[in-house]
Amino acid sequence: MQARIAPSGLTLRGVATRALEVPLTFTLGTSAAVVRAVPLLLVDVSTEQGVVGRAYLFCYTRAGARAVAVLIAEAVELVKGQPVHPQTIQQALLRRFALLGVAGPVRMALSALDIALWDAAGIAAGLPLTELLGAERRPIRAYDSRGLGLMAPARLAGEAEALLRKGMRALKLRLGYPTLEDDLNALSAVRSNIPDDVAIMVDYNQALTTTEAIRRGLALQAEGIEWLEEPIRHDDYEGNARIARALDAPLQIGENFNGPEAMAAAIAAQACDLVMPDVARIGGATGWMQAAGIAAAHGIRVSSHLVPETSVHLLAATPTAHWLEYVDWADAILDEPLNVVDGNVIPPDRPGWGLAWSETKIARLDPL
Repeated sequence: MQARIAPSGLTLRGVATRALEVPLTFTLGTSAAVVRAVPLLLVDVSTEQGVVGRAYLFCYTRAGARAVAVLIAEAVELVKGQPVHPQTIQQALLRRFALLGVAGPVRMALSALDIALWDAAGIAAGLPLTELLGAERRPIRAYDSRGLGLMAPARLAGEAEALLRKGMRALKLRLGYPTLEDDLNALSAVRSNIPDDVAIMVDYNQALTTTEAIRRGLALQAEGIEWLEEPIRHDDYEGNARIARALDAPLQIGENFNGPEAMAAAIAAQACDLVMPDVARIGGATGWMQAAGIAAAHGIRVSSHLVPETSVHLLAATPTAHWLEYVDWADAILDEPLNVVDGNVIPPDRPGWGLAWSETKIARLDPL
């Protein structure tokens, strides 16, 4: 059977994946875990015409990286030989995996494939993804999310100063200490050692009850915060709606939205003031653009979660773009890491996402 050819001239051929462990520049202590290294999965999708599309994902655990890799390989076997039309392929795979359930590793696998296919399409067109999606490359404000985990106030103050050397004017602080007083001391330690115009986002990583989230949120907003992120279980939309109503500070959720449908449900429940989808959980670039339309229709500002190299292109094509979450994890695998200038990141002008693996750097990392 002769393979069909996409208008771009690309036909899906196969996939290769590599799972690596990347040490963090800053140890990241949250209310859920202490993270010193992260498992990244590198994805290379090949086409019959020789164009290779790339993606990488943060897979949370070593076993998660291995599971996602197996699922990506199975997904590609199901659609191999088809034209590289990312939206069409995603819809077909959503249908094929429906009985297994499109969540967790399955959602991440289909998202990774979608991201890599869009990369191949951008490379074939000779366009950066932002421009392929019909938008202009423009600066996106970034905040530094690499550190400020749970630690003693004196260490927080020093780390905040170190983070600002990157040039950003906003930082994320993890909270969830045993008491509200501890949380306020942590915020005060950071605030006392940075300029007044630096924004601080606070993230509880789902550590609190609804009642406690309201109590702590009221105290924190009096100290000046950019947003309150995931204070309770992410999918408790009723509880999040109560918190949003009780606070003046914006409530931020979304990194765990499973597809655009979850964002639509959260917005319908008035469970948040802001949203921050993760490209690996929202459905890749295809799912992101659907979610961006939902947010724009409701006038809700959109930030990103991790994977800044991909997310900056998508935010530039998002009508209500807000903040880019910056981490440097992929610096350990890329020839050309993201460049932060005056607190902003501009999508690279290279075709696709602009990802190119550094095999020299990768050789120094531990495979999983």
